Amino acid sequence: MSSSRTETIDRDLVERLRARGQRVTSQRLVINRMLQARDAHVTAEEVLTSVSQTLPGTSLPTVYATLELFEQLGLVRSVAAGGGALLFDSRTVDHNHLVCRSCGAVQDLDVPVDFDAVLAGARDKDFTPDHVSLVVEGLCADCSAAA
Repeated sequence: MSSSRTETIDRDLVERLRARGQRVTSQRLVINRMLQARDAHVTAEEVLTSVSQTLPGTSLPTVYATLELFEQLGLVRSVAAGGGALLFDSRTVDHNHLVCRSCGAVQDLDVPVDFDAVLAGARDKDFTPDHVSLVVEGLCADCSAAA
């Protein structure tokens, strides 16, 4: 990642944290950089493994607390995957996912969906939605071929 991109990512995080009265810590900066640099859905354990190289004293509870804070700040979204795994996605715009019910792989699915209609339908049922995501469950290509 270029230094100007890192500076932009850091500046955005610092602004969001300060706006909420939160502290800026090295763990938060490093975890955010890692999430923004990866184009993948990651578990908290994968985040820990990645950032431990830079910050060896980081603990799994710190990673979970940071990811929860980042979700509140709108920097990540959690995605429930097959097998109960919770993944974190730095792509926060409304989008869809494919989840393999066999291996748990998660992929983004970029197809047009009328999210406004889905949100309006939720509101018609007196539900206050935070965001919308379509999850298609089935078998990925590898698991289909093995079946």
